[in-house]
Parts: sequence; C-alpha cells; structure tokens
Amino acid sequence: MNKEMLELCAWVVKTAKTAGADACVVNLDANRNVEVSYRDRKPENIKEASTKALNVQVFVNGRYSVQSTSDLRKKALQNFLGNAVASTRLLAEDPFRTLPDPKYYQGRSEADLQLYDAAYASFSPENRHDMARALEGACLQAGGDKVISVTSQVQDGSQESVMVASNGFEGYSRGTYYVGVAEMTAQDAGDRRPNGYCYAVTVQRGDLPKPEEIGAQAARRTLDLMGAKKIKTETLPVIIENQNVGRLLNGAGAALDGRSIQQKRSFLADKKGQAIASRHLTLIDDPLIPKGLGSRLYDSDGFAARKRIIVEAGVLKEFFINWYYSRKLGWEPTTGSPSNLVIPPGTRSVKEIMKDLNRGILINGFIGGNSNLTTGDTSIGITGHLFENGELAQAVAEMNIADNYLKLLPRLVEVANDPFPYSTSRFPSLVFENVVVSGV
Repeated sequence: MNKEMLELCAWVVKTAKTAGADACVVNLDANRNVEVSYRDRKPENIKEASTKALNVQVFVNGRYSVQSTSDLRKKALQNFLGNAVASTRLLAEDPFRTLPDPKYYQGRSEADLQLYDAAYASFSPENRHDMARALEGACLQAGGDKVISVTSQVQDGSQESVMVASNGFEGYSRGTYYVGVAEMTAQDAGDRRPNGYCYAVTVQRGDLPKPEEIGAQAARRTLDLMGAKKIKTETLPVIIENQNVGRLLNGAGAALDGRSIQQKRSFLADKKGQAIASRHLTLIDDPLIPKGLGSRLYDSDGFAARKRIIVEAGVLKEFFINWYYSRKLGWEPTTGSPSNLVIPPGTRSVKEIMKDLNRGILINGFIGGNSNLTTGDTSIGITGHLFENGELAQAVAEMNIADNYLKLLPRLVEVANDPFPYSTSRFPSLVFENVVVSGV
C-alpha cells in the first residue's frame, strides 16, 4: 500500500463529509506512459506523460455526482470538495445511487497477481529504441520488395491506484505493461495496398516475445493478404482466428451488461438458464489469473474479485451487474465489468481442423461492422483465406457475414487449442458451420 496516497484519500473522505457529503468514494491514480515509434528507420514519435488524478463520487441527500481534479494541494482540494458537494445538491434525486453493502467487500483474495514488474525502472530509453528498431527491421526484411511502409511502436507504462470509501473500503493496486506493435503496408497488383499488423501486450517484460518475432509476423500477415479477392456467396464452415474472436463476440458481450438489460436493449435479458450457444461454448470471467491483463483483486464497486462462469456448455449462467444496476433491476449484483474472459481451449490445432473440414474460410481480420444489442443481429466485413483440401488456397477480402448471435452461436462446432495470450480475451480460434459468406 502507498501510505502517502492512502492518507490523502482518507483525508479527502473526511473533508468531503465535513463539507456536507453523506458518503463518498475516492480514487487516486498515478500513471506513467511512454511511447516510441519508428518509420523509415528513424524515430517518428517519442512521447512520455506522467499524470496524477483524483476522482470523487459524491452522495448528498439522495443525489449523486462524479468529480475529478489533478490539483492535489489540500487547500485546492478543500475548495474542490466544497464545490462538488454544492453542485451535487442541485441535481435530481436518484434513490438507487448508494454505496454498496460492505458484505460484498468480504473475501478479497490476498494473492500476488504479479501485475507489477519490479524491473520496470530499468527499462531504459535505449531499450525502447532498440526494440522499436528491431521490430521495424524484422518487418522490412521479411516484407522484402513488397514493402511500401512499416511502422513500429513500443509502449510501456506503470500505474498505481488507491480507492477509499466512506463505508470502510480500502483498496490498492499497481501494475506495469509493455506493448510491441509492427504494422506494414504492401504493394499488391494494381492499386491494392494490403495492410497487416502483429502485436503483443504483457505485464512483465520477460513475457514479451522477441521484437524480431513480432516484426516478422506482421510482414507475414500482410503478405498473406496479397491477391485477395471476393468469391461467390456461399454457405461454408468458417474458422475465426483466435485474436479476432473477441471482435466477433463483443456484440454479444455487451448484451450481458446490467445497463443494457435495465434499458431494455439486451437480446439476452431473459435468457438466463437457457442455451444460447452450442455445448462447445463455455465462457469464464477469471480476475485472478497471474499476470493477466485484466486481473484484479476488486472491481470498481470494491466487490471482491471472484471467478465466474458466464456461459457453461452453451447455457447462460451470469450477467455483469454492478451495484447501481442491481438496485434498479432488483437483481443480485455480480460485478460491473469483465476482467479476463476465457474460453477453455480444445485439443486440436487449426491445421488439423482445416483438414477435416476440407473447404471453408479461415477469417483473420474483420472490417467495420455493427451489432444490434436489442435483436442480436450482427454484420461485419471479413478478410482471410479460402482453404480447400485442408490447405490455404486463396486470400479473400471485401466479403461480409450477416447473422444473428442466437442463430450463429448454436452453430459453433469446435474450439481450437490456441488461446490468444496477449489480450483480456483469452480466446482460442472458433469453428462455425453453415455460415453464409456474402461475396460476388
């Protein structure tokens, strides 16, 4: 625990109550972010920012507001808090806005989630530039004479946060992150210029792949798009590549949120306990994964983090319901947002699955698209490869999938063995049957 930050938050709580607040929650965050990018083998952007901000949730006479400041001098904070309380009194009453019942704070894990890299301070400017140059160089080399441009980017940062509530809650977290990205544009036939990328994100530097691997993979993914064209509209099996599964499922995931349900904008609102997908889909929210990008010991309400099964063998089990919307809905709260979403992997590789399917499309990118939370309808553009006899045959682009989640998810027939590790969505590749892919 950062004693200085904790003491300031405790003082803010006391001062806010003295100013007339019935209750309050204080969040104090300190962040450092660094970015280095290269293009044409020289630095293009170098950015560094350190910020400290205080966020206060104020409860006064059944009214509620959220106020923020970066001026942390106590005299300035006294004026800020007095104004915050006075302005909150002018708002409309909201009887559902209260602090959570402290019973939901109980049972918090004391595990070390390994979210902070103790060696972060030794990550030097020279290290960042070396990494950015290596990312770009590997991509240029693997791209050969097809390269139009390559951009590499290295980002890293540290975060420290204290949360204190007037009903006794205290929480502390800190973490680090490292990002490596390479993006390439290539020259294809005519005026076509396919663009591809590869990235990795970790909380510990030692878990980040070598920059040469990321750069070379970005080039391969770009070159794989060469010669892409539409094929005729066809009903086929499709394999959605692991790092793109989250993009497809986001539309359905938003329908699990308490706000969407309360506002009657969720096609899943009345589906709890029912099958919404095939038996191959199990979805777990696990905030306690060591080194997980979404790992945490408590959520934004202060609820103790717990592993939850959201979908089990296709059956919807849970929603994401924070304290406020639990009161509006009259439901038991769970947690207000996902942490690490996990789909347990299967046993076979994508290559093995392709051989059994014989003909289909391996989707490795989505373009645009939209989803309707109320109906479950979704439409999205795709890029990828047609495969035949289990082998990649033709890059495809400018094609589209339009479906409904309640019809698509039951057509999930297999989960691959390749969960994507560099995301809060640890999803393997998914295989769907009888998907209409619209083209020519």
